[in-house]
Amino acid sequence: MTERGFYCGLDAALSVVGGRWKFLVLWQLAVHGPQRFGRLRRLVDGVTEKVLIGALKDLEADCIVIRKDFQELPPHVEYSLTPFGLSLAEALRPLCEWGYAHMDRIGALASQPCACDASGSTTSATQRPPSSWSREWNSS
Repeated sequence: MTERGFYCGLDAALSVVGGRWKFLVLWQLAVHGPQRFGRLRRLVDGVTEKVLIGALKDLEADCIVIRKDFQELPPHVEYSLTPFGLSLAEALRPLCEWGYAHMDRIGALASQPCACDASGSTTSATQRPPSSWSREWNSS
């Protein structure tokens, strides 16, 4: 474990984007650029105002998002990704691509229990990641 208590790099990354909403906020800012609060709420379908405020505060505290207050009336505030946030969005891009590639299959499996082996056939065996994955994963 590291000084902050992270087990591995994935644990550290997930501490920043853990949960559904922070990841979706991050992704919308990466795709659409700086956004006002109301526009972000519309882009992140299903999020409540309270949850979005909390997610933005958490992302700002983690230096992923920057909040720019234009000091105008009516209030004008924009949220955008920091360079640190942009690097995280780039790291998450392959996960999004995998999700798009398998969206139909994942949706179909959501209503039924499944255990699949590497070839996609069902099995009850627990799968391990490929040996090419990081040393942190293989040491567990």
